[in-house]
Amino acid sequence: MTFQSKIQPKQEVVLTGDRTTGKLHLGHYVGSLKHRVQLQQQYETYIMLADVQALTTHFHNPGMLADSVRQVALDYLSVGIDPEQATIFVQSMIPEIAELTCIYSMFVTVSSLRHNPTVKHEAQERGYEDLYYGFLGYPVSQAADITAFKASLVPAGEDQIPHIEQARRIVRRFNELYAPVLVEPQILVGERLEGLDGGSKMSKSLGNAICLDASSEEVRSQIRRATTDPARVHKTDPGHPDICTIYGYHSIFRKEGSEEIREQCQKGSISCAACKAMVTEAIEEVLEPIRERRELYKHRTKDIDDILMAGTTKARSVARQTMGEVREAMGIHYFK
Repeated sequence: MTFQSKIQPKQEVVLTGDRTTGKLHLGHYVGSLKHRVQLQQQYETYIMLADVQALTTHFHNPGMLADSVRQVALDYLSVGIDPEQATIFVQSMIPEIAELTCIYSMFVTVSSLRHNPTVKHEAQERGYEDLYYGFLGYPVSQAADITAFKASLVPAGEDQIPHIEQARRIVRRFNELYAPVLVEPQILVGERLEGLDGGSKMSKSLGNAICLDASSEEVRSQIRRATTDPARVHKTDPGHPDICTIYGYHSIFRKEGSEEIREQCQKGSISCAACKAMVTEAIEEVLEPIRERRELYKHRTKDIDDILMAGTTKARSVARQTMGEVREAMGIHYFK
C-alpha cells in the first residue's frame, strides 16, 4: 500500500513533533497530540519525528533512534493522525533544516540561549554542568523546523513557550535584516499533565508516565500507585485537591465531574481509592480507541515506512523551496 500526502497546501500551516527518544505518553496526548488530531482537518499539518533533536540528550546511543522513529510514528497513527491529512516526516532526512539552523545561529546570541528557562531547567534536571553546543542551541534548531514550513501555529506544551518566543525573535530579525520571507509562529498551548509521582510533569525520562500503549492492567496498577494528598491519612480526613495528582487528572479527563470530586475530597466523603478508580475509567475511555487503532497498524511495518517516506518526500520539497527563498533574500543564491 502506498500513501500520498496532499499536494495543494491549505491556507495556514501547523508544524509540531516529538523527539524520538521512546514511547509517547498521556502527557504528550493532552499537551499536543489531541490538538493535532483536530487541527489536521483545518490546517496543512506537518508532524516531525525529531531524531536529530533526540541526539541533544541521547548522542551516546544513536542506535535507539531507528526503533523510536517507528514507535513514535505508530503512536501518531494510533491517536488518530491521518497520513492522508497530515504529513509525517523524519527530521534528519530534511537537510534544509540543518542549513537553516546554521544560518540562524549566526545572529542568535549565546546569552539569549543560556537564559532560556526551559533549557536551564532541563539542564539542571539532567545534571548538566557544562552544556553541549547542540543542547544549548536546541531552540535555534526548533526555529528552523518551524520556519522551514512557514508554520503559523505550533501546538505544544507550556514548557515550549520560551522556544517559540525565540523562534519569533529569529523570524523578526531575519525579515528585518534581509527580506520578509519567513512566517512568525504562534503557539497553541496544551494542558499540563503531572507525573504519577506528583513531583513534575509527566515525562519518559523521569519514569512517571502512562504510555499510550499501556494495557488496562498497567493503567490500573500505575494509577493505584500514583501520589495523592500526603496529608490525607484517613478517608474522612479533609483533602486538598489542588495539591493532589489524581485530582489534576480528574480536571483533565473528567472535566464535567471534577467540581463534585473537589467538594467530596474537601469534605472527606470520598476515599482516594474510589477517586483513583473513577480516573482510571476515564483514562481507559481515552486509551481504548487508541489501542484499537494500534492493533490495525502495529504489524503493518511496510505501510508505516511508506507513510514516512511519502511524508518526508513532500516535506523535503517544501523545505527546499523555503531554503531557496532564504538564499535569495540573503543574496547567497549565486547561480541561476
